[in-house]
Amino acid sequence: MSRFIFVLLFFTLHTQSLEDDRIIARQGQVSFFSYTSVENIKAENNQVLSIVDLDNGTIAVSMLMNSFVFEKALMKEHFNESYIESDVYPKATFEGKIVDFDRSTNAIQTKMIKGTFTMHGVSKELEIKTKIERSQNKYIFSGTFEALVKHYNIKIPPLLAGNIADTISVNFRFEYEPYEK
Repeated sequence: MSRFIFVLLFFTLHTQSLEDDRIIARQGQVSFFSYTSVENIKAENNQVLSIVDLDNGTIAVSMLMNSFVFEKALMKEHFNESYIESDVYPKATFEGKIVDFDRSTNAIQTKMIKGTFTMHGVSKELEIKTKIERSQNKYIFSGTFEALVKHYNIKIPPLLAGNIADTISVNFRFEYEPYEK
C-alpha cells in the first residue's frame, strides 16, 4: 500500500512539473502597419493564442485573421475578402524554437526564434529577434518582423498597388502565464 502511495505521489509531482514547463498567452497582441503615400493601413488583433514549452524552447502561435480590427470597416472587408481570403485561409500560425533560451535567468534576454510562419496557405521560414522578459513565473515576449506581401501569394490588383506597401511591419507582444488544464 505504501508503495502504491509513493508511485501515485511521484506520478502527481512529475505531471505537475511537466505542466509548469508550459506557459500560455490567451490574448496575445499582433499588429501590422503598411505605409504608403496614399493611405496608411494599421490593424490590431488582441485574440492571439500562443504556448511555449520552456523545457525545450518550442513555441506555437495561432491567430484568426478575421479578428484584426481596422480603423475603417471597408479596410477590414477588403483585407478579409480580397487579400487574405479569410474564408479559405482562416488563420495564420507560427511554429518554432527559441535559440539558446536560458529559462534560469530573470534578466531580459534578446533571442532569435526560428520557425515556420504560415499565412494565406504559404509557409515561410523566419528568424525573429525577440525580447524576452521574466517577472516571477510570467514571461513577456515582444518584437517586430517584416513580411513581404508577394511571399504569401497575396494578389493586389495593379490599380490598388499604390495603396498597399510591399513590406508589412508586424509587431507582437505576448504575456505568458503558467498553463493550467
